[in-house]
Amino acid sequence: MLRADALQAIYPELQDRIVVTIMGAVAAELYTIGHRHNFFYLEHAMGLASSMGLGIALSLPKQKVVVIDGDGSLLMNLGTLSTMARYRPGNLVHIVFDNGSLLSVGGFPTATSTGTDLAGVARACAIPEVTQADTPERLKQAVQGALAGGTLTTIVSKVEAIGPKSFHMDLPLLENRFQFKRALEALRQQA
Repeated sequence: MLRADALQAIYPELQDRIVVTIMGAVAAELYTIGHRHNFFYLEHAMGLASSMGLGIALSLPKQKVVVIDGDGSLLMNLGTLSTMARYRPGNLVHIVFDNGSLLSVGGFPTATSTGTDLAGVARACAIPEVTQADTPERLKQAVQGALAGGTLTTIVSKVEAIGPKSFHMDLPLLENRFQFKRALEALRQQA
């Protein structure tokens, strides 16, 4: 499965959610599909999207938060799974695209290319709902189910190690930060 196809399939579910992505290919592909002010592309902080998403989910419990992560980023901050499981925010959906590669920083293989099972690690950390979805349709169904439910969910999807032609986004990091902050403030005022 191509990550771009997977993102296209779940985009309708993301449009009105708080979304935090990792840097690189995920950010560039989601931005290309259609940027929204409630999307934050966590550039220059590899491994921390899940931690940021957890903090937002805990501080805005009435809002659904979607973190779009990658295997390399998750492996850099593997402890985030046990921390998420400890606090169990039912409004957090953690999507992990596993391409077995650090594609965005040179394509070096990750531990998942030699057998590390991120879904198994999430289960061992006591994430209450862990699923695998390896087609765009299955991913869409898994995301819809997770958003409709009230259970912390991690969804692991194997994707090909193919990135966008360009990682360029015509959105300065600082502007994305201010847009996202304003979007979160508006949601907080609605609560």
